[in-house]
Amino acid sequence: MFLPVTPTALAAVCPGVSRRQVLLGSAAAIFAPHLLAAPSHASDGWPADSQVPGGVARLSLGPAASRPQAFSGDMPVLVLGDAIEWTALVGIPLSAPVGPASIRVQTAEGSRTVAYTVRDKKYSEQRLKVAPKTVDLSPEDNARYEKESVHLKQVMATFSNVSPASMVLPAPVPGRRSSSFGLRRVFNGQSRNPHSGMDIAAPTGTPIKAPLAGKVIDTGDYFFNGNTVWLDHGSGFLTMYCHLSKIDCAVGDAVRAGDVIAKVGATGRVTGPHLHWGVMLNRTMVDPALFLPA
Repeated sequence: MFLPVTPTALAAVCPGVSRRQVLLGSAAAIFAPHLLAAPSHASDGWPADSQVPGGVARLSLGPAASRPQAFSGDMPVLVLGDAIEWTALVGIPLSAPVGPASIRVQTAEGSRTVAYTVRDKKYSEQRLKVAPKTVDLSPEDNARYEKESVHLKQVMATFSNVSPASMVLPAPVPGRRSSSFGLRRVFNGQSRNPHSGMDIAAPTGTPIKAPLAGKVIDTGDYFFNGNTVWLDHGSGFLTMYCHLSKIDCAVGDAVRAGDVIAKVGATGRVTGPHLHWGVMLNRTMVDPALFLPA
């Protein structure tokens, strides 16, 4: 005899299953809940759930007649879904400590806290030899870097009141992944910040295509990143493209998925031509691999 399976009971034994999946899922999914385990790539239009430093937490906010607001600290968080179930998609910083974490949710009924747990993840280490002047900056280079940092913080704070059409991101350029997100970088024996994007090796001049529709919110030539483009896909969901040999778009342009926005290059601090591709949620760089189609 089979016992009835409720959404609450199923969620308790299979945390990767959301209320939406239960309500809209098939009988096969209910009787084989292991098939609904969280994937390592994007699915159902959203990134994979990965509650680790540098990952994305997919947090159910439950049903509501209108879209709730969610905040990580004082930063707004992307909320997607509908009246059946709203979901917050929270970017977790690489510097986040392992252990309890939470977001604040605001609805018409009031404010509440939604908790989750950040699990540990070990990232690899890479040692690189680069020109000494790009590690130990001259006063002039350091002044340039600090000025650029102020500007880029403003770019990264972009939060447009538009929901992205999807959060599945095909790789913007074909090629070998030459460096993965989270890699601990050691330049000339000096430890630096972990790698905050995905490097894809490709010849200079290879076209880079926008993986998703968006608006160009910044272009420029930066000390470390070289020629760079930033796209806004809505609600704090941004993507970044660095070390470009050529920029084929301008600030304010609306681009469609598949439009060529730039060409691969080797500008900025690099050891060879490649694309550095970054993905940001709530002003936090997260692992682009979580957004790749399965």
